[in-house]
Amino acid sequence: MTNKYGISAALAVLLAVTSPTALLAAEQNTSRQVGPTATNPAGSDQILPDQIRANKMIGATVYDRNNQKLGSVQDIILDKDGMVGAVVVDVGSFIGMGGKNVAVKWNDIKTDNNRLTLDRTKEQLQQAADYKLKDTGTGAGTSPSPVHGGKLGEGR
Repeated sequence: MTNKYGISAALAVLLAVTSPTALLAAEQNTSRQVGPTATNPAGSDQILPDQIRANKMIGATVYDRNNQKLGSVQDIILDKDGMVGAVVVDVGSFIGMGGKNVAVKWNDIKTDNNRLTLDRTKEQLQQAADYKLKDTGTGAGTSPSPVHGGKLGEGR
């Protein structure tokens, strides 16, 4: 037969384990785990070897297969789904003058040890269409991004 102290002790343990504080501590512990978890199935809690940070890519030099400089990444264009629509490379400029912007597909750029390589020649890129970073018909791309907060397209 179970005494009232045994039941009280079991109830106290059950309440301690299921308390909001205990559950929060367990949740915080799993948030430090590396790789996929129940709340983070993609494992996006750290940068992966096959990923590159946008702020490291913008301004980076792009080379051809023969280690010749093609230009530098001017911008990264995202579509409405957050996917990279194009990588804009400034080709042929000298000290920011005289070149043109050319859009290339994200999949065409290879990254190896934080080095960007494109399987194209400088001549091929110079013959490509000039990519306009501003849409004069809609005003898209003409205003600076807000410093804090704001919504996409607000252009404060």
